[in-house]
Amino acid sequence: MTHRRYDIDWIRVIAIGLLIVYHSAIGFQPWGMMIGFITTQKPWPSLWLPMTMLNIWRIPLLFFVSGMGVYFAMQSRSWKLLLLERSRRILVPFVFGIFCIVPIHVMIWSAYHKMPLGYVPNAGHLWFLGNIFIYTLVFTPMFYWIRRNDSGAVVTALRRWMGSPWAILLVMLALVAEVMIVQPRPYELYAMTPHGFFLGLIAFFFGFCFVLGGDAFWSLIVRRRWLLLAGAVLAFGIRSYELSVSAPVMPFQLPVESVLWILSVFAFGHRYLNKPSRVLSYLSQAAYPVYMLHM
Repeated sequence: MTHRRYDIDWIRVIAIGLLIVYHSAIGFQPWGMMIGFITTQKPWPSLWLPMTMLNIWRIPLLFFVSGMGVYFAMQSRSWKLLLLERSRRILVPFVFGIFCIVPIHVMIWSAYHKMPLGYVPNAGHLWFLGNIFIYTLVFTPMFYWIRRNDSGAVVTALRRWMGSPWAILLVMLALVAEVMIVQPRPYELYAMTPHGFFLGLIAFFFGFCFVLGGDAFWSLIVRRRWLLLAGAVLAFGIRSYELSVSAPVMPFQLPVESVLWILSVFAFGHRYLNKPSRVLSYLSQAAYPVYMLHM
């Protein structure tokens, strides 16, 4: 029996909340108009500092959480039922949003900027759902093979590896390799880009593996939570200094910093948020429809 992980529910809610806060903050940045946001006439430059801290890990965090969600969903479903459930929960809202939600957003944006109105089906901010559904299709055979061979040598070795400090290094190396191969410009541009797709693919897989690692993985990061947080703050401080003096940020810095922030969130969440709450019950139900409509 798999017990409910309230900390992961909380992190999912918090991540979607941060997404909405971040998108609201774009309204105070002059470049927001170019990506479909209604922006103020007077920018708020100082708001960019916390935005730069968030924008390298807020979306990857959701990909990790989505991989974790598949692990838990598998425990009570066959692969056919999983794909049917994910089709209903992800694919149907995604297609509906392309034709019935995002076009309304585009019309409002066009009207505000006094541009010609038109019906434009588009994935828009819902691109994330399309990626998640593809990842589910790609990884379902592998994940169910892992479940069938739970006591086998390969899965036992993988579970043992995920409970060791090497797991943290492995995640960092995988995301650094993605950056070196894809060479995104900028790193923070995830929506409908090869970078966003492959980064999400890696994060989705490791999210599944984090839960597969069991108590050993979660104990590992909880014990090191302050060290992970200190590393994330230090990495952000170095990046902020480099940006302030126009020094180049090395390609490996951003994925490493991103992993440190994400593992810090998971560690502190597991330590302090793994308990039921009426507020959580409400927010868990509200998060998805709010995400669909928030733009």
